Amino acid sequence: MSATHKAVRWHPPSYDIRVEDLPVPKIREPDDAIVKVALAALCGSDLHIYRGTEAVKDIHVCGHEFIGEVIALGSSYGASAEDRPPLYAILKVGDKVVSPFTVNCGECHVCRLGYTARCPKGFLFGSPALDGGQAQYVRVPKAGGTLFNLSNPSTWSTSLSDEAKHMALTQLSDSSLLLLADILPTGIFAAMQALNHPKLAPVLTRKPWPLCFSDTENLANTASLTPEDTILTMAIIGLGPAGVCACVSLLDMLASRNASFQVIAIDPLESRREKMKAVYTAIDDTGKGSGKFMVQSIDEAKGTVKEWTNGVGCTSILEAVGNNTALTLAYELVRAFGVITSVGVHGLSAVPFTGADLYNKNVSFDFGRCPARAMFPMAFDLLVKRQDVFGGVGQPASLIDRVVQLNEAEESYRAFDKGDVGKVIFDPWK
Repeated sequence: MSATHKAVRWHPPSYDIRVEDLPVPKIREPDDAIVKVALAALCGSDLHIYRGTEAVKDIHVCGHEFIGEVIALGSSYGASAEDRPPLYAILKVGDKVVSPFTVNCGECHVCRLGYTARCPKGFLFGSPALDGGQAQYVRVPKAGGTLFNLSNPSTWSTSLSDEAKHMALTQLSDSSLLLLADILPTGIFAAMQALNHPKLAPVLTRKPWPLCFSDTENLANTASLTPEDTILTMAIIGLGPAGVCACVSLLDMLASRNASFQVIAIDPLESRREKMKAVYTAIDDTGKGSGKFMVQSIDEAKGTVKEWTNGVGCTSILEAVGNNTALTLAYELVRAFGVITSVGVHGLSAVPFTGADLYNKNVSFDFGRCPARAMFPMAFDLLVKRQDVFGGVGQPASLIDRVVQLNEAEESYRAFDKGDVGKVIFDPWK
């Protein structure tokens, strides 16, 4: 093996992407693994550093979505690893793995609760703290608590039978499995956060607040809900790859609940709207439910929400952009006692609301990073189910637009930033 490898690096202050030869990463700590990257992806959150909108000043290897093969392990691994995450005992050189976008130890209180994205020992791949996966090789700290072993899936469970899980792993492409690193878990996380928020309970249970949390059926002292009251009106703002995943996830959850709903997907870019329309058309009826679904521009969406709700607003908003323009639109569209779930990566700017704004609408906010490792089993199940969207490359309904060489990174970042291309995957060995 060569002593150097090719890697995509960001240089300050902004818009400076270079493919460079660097020393191949080595084991530094007993819990480390070195992964030979088969594929790595370009994500919308990579653009925040690319544009210089975050307080990042250090050169680093980009990328936090990768899939590959283990080529080296630290001394912590082997059959003698007891009282640790199971992967320390069974992970071996040659295993195929996919990584969530953050390192997580899998052993602390935070990880045990499932909040793996905020592990105190964690790092974000593709940041000054930890070189990323848009490279031929990557070092994974705390790999036994971080990686998912696709060669031996006994350490993780799904709702699928063992036979179905094994069949899926042998048939799914690496480009499809790579979506498990970030955007598909993030999309599911956004939809799950929104649908499980207590403020949606009156609509979902068909009982007014606060009786929606009670087993009582005695509603004598309350007004009866009308059919109109039990329709969820929801919006997804931002139809980049993560936003598309949020739409697919939300529709699937609504269909499984047999809920009454009307959903509007919003993006200012026509190319992204057309992609979302093609994705929706490709999804079969089991993943659509029986509600309304529309894809519109910002101005169109404002009129539609007003019409659908008689000016009241959306029950819930999923924000998948990560800037104040999107948050302002979310606040404008949400109803009083509504919910805004934001999974977009926000920078240093203050949010565009006052305390009075929030008080006057009784708005609830959920912000933050998806615990991708904890979400992996749910994401795997949806990945298998929705191969009509997540299985192909370069088709109108494919989430992934193209697979390119690393030396196309500079142009790929530029095109993705301008909205000229959707999800891009790098093959470091082409």
